[in-house]
Amino acid sequence: MQDDRHAPSHGRFITLEGGEGVGKSTNLGLVCEVLEKRGLEVVRTREPGGTARSEAIRRLLLDPVEQEPLGVDAELLLIFAARAQHLEQLIRPALARGAWVVCDRFTDATFAYQGGGRGIDSARIATLETLVQRGLQPDLTLLLDMPVSAAQQRVNTRGNERDRFEQERADFFTAVREAYLKRAEADPERFVIIDAAQPLQDVQQYIKNALQSWWASC
Repeated sequence: MQDDRHAPSHGRFITLEGGEGVGKSTNLGLVCEVLEKRGLEVVRTREPGGTARSEAIRRLLLDPVEQEPLGVDAELLLIFAARAQHLEQLIRPALARGAWVVCDRFTDATFAYQGGGRGIDSARIATLETLVQRGLQPDLTLLLDMPVSAAQQRVNTRGNERDRFEQERADFFTAVREAYLKRAEADPERFVIIDAAQPLQDVQQYIKNALQSWWASC
């Protein structure tokens, strides 16, 4: 990456996207580490979540309560309610003071999971996006992509109890992956697609290279 003297003076918003098992959490830490070595204030966060109230909504969304299935509209509205709180209490203030925000998923995940996976019309999602975000979009999105079967094998090896989304069938995650790739194709200036099926060291080198190239263009 370039010398710190070339660093942008205002905050930037970087998101990591992808389905279950692609390694977002591990590589989120790498992105934060690279930026912190630049002497930047880095705010690491996630969606849904990021604040106390948004994390409470996250628990509602992920809890597989069999007695009362969560309707698709309720799911969508809860996600944007958590996002609205997250933006107001954490993301916007951090960006305003010049911090760099690195977030595990954002609205691309909604278009992928609720749009692709649940089949909600993208126009309905876009209406909520406009209302809640008021034009705010990530500056850079790293999409970690790999075949669904390989990603599910990774999830299986964790040995943890699966949440509501992790319990979905393979066809759901195939639709999620396809929706992600369509969004990346439609916005190539913002998205960088990372082959997450590679060995971790190769994935992380690719991410470092992508950050370096993007940094030089800032």
